[in-house]
Amino acid sequence: MPVYVYHCDNCGTQFEKNQRFSDEPLKICPECGKKTLHKVITAPVSVIYKGSGFYSTDHRSSSGSVSAARSTKEGSSETTKPAEPAKESTKPPTEKDKA
Repeated sequence: MPVYVYHCDNCGTQFEKNQRFSDEPLKICPECGKKTLHKVITAPVSVIYKGSGFYSTDHRSSSGSVSAARSTKEGSSETTKPAEPAKESTKPPTEKDKA
């Protein structure tokens, strides 16, 4: 449910109220009882992840995105070598290998 901020023009009271989208907006101030209550338009709040499944490093930093862009530009100008095949082990066989 969204949280709405209300302000009374008569007494200056300001408070928050959890309401559904379908609920009618409040019009009467709970402090002074006048019909001078209106919603205050607020900026959206950024999401804060809480709990054991989130880390403070899970977001992209501005410095990380710049370095990532540089590495892709540098990587495209360089030629890459094909991977060499894996070499066989030169250790002598053990008794388990002989059996």
